[in-house]
Amino acid sequence: MVLSGKARLAGIIGWPVAHSRSPRLHGFWLEQHGIDGAYVPLAVKPEDGHAAIRDLPKLGFAGANVTMPHKQTAFAAMDETDAPAKRLGAVNTIVVRPDGRLFGSNTDGFGFIEHLKESVPGWRAAAGPAVVLGAGGSARAVLGALLDAGAPTIRLANRTAARAQELAGMFGAKVVPVPWADRHDALKGVHLLVNTTNQGMHGHPPLELDLGPLPGAAVVYDIVYVPLQTPLLAAARARGLVTVDGLGMLLHQARPGFEQWFGVAPKVTDALRSFVMADLAT
Repeated sequence: MVLSGKARLAGIIGWPVAHSRSPRLHGFWLEQHGIDGAYVPLAVKPEDGHAAIRDLPKLGFAGANVTMPHKQTAFAAMDETDAPAKRLGAVNTIVVRPDGRLFGSNTDGFGFIEHLKESVPGWRAAAGPAVVLGAGGSARAVLGALLDAGAPTIRLANRTAARAQELAGMFGAKVVPVPWADRHDALKGVHLLVNTTNQGMHGHPPLELDLGPLPGAAVVYDIVYVPLQTPLLAAARARGLVTVDGLGMLLHQARPGFEQWFGVAPKVTDALRSFVMADLAT
């Protein structure tokens, strides 16, 4: 559609940012709803992050998404943040208030849980313990979301033990660090397994994990989406386990920002998945 002089603007701030699927994702919704608006990539060097974010109101932006390496910088640049952002010390969604103040949120945990509930109807966090692999920013978002949803305990395994111990200290007694060498045995009796590491991602080695101890009713969720079917998910499907891929987390985490910037609550549909997946194949 043709933009007018009143078009609402949003974008994604990152360095690099050319690889981001967010412009394609938000562009689909803008076209679908006939919105007078645009969502653009904003390549911002690390040293320019704070200034660029603070200038969003001056440039007429309704808000922006934030990706690496600016999520912590964005948190520090906000006038106000929501509870998940405070807990993680990172912002991935910025809304410019009518008075020009910046409100920051972190929607990664929202996207994770929404996609899980959509993919596995009737799933309940309280039904049993979970295992989370990895201790980076995504792991923090997943841990917070699972605890908020009622997970009784979460076993956390990371290749660097100190990182897992640090996160366990941050989230409390329900998060139990597990040595990486014991990750296989940690799967016994769990309700959900989540991989937040880059192992299995295109260009990285596959995740080495024996799924034998997993109960037959367990759900296996890999937040990696390039490739969409990781070796972990393929192994889980071969065992007849329910699996959840990482693309839906990306799609669902975008919903709150789009609604606040453009005034329409978008939906994650099969057509949207197919549209974004077509780009993953290129």
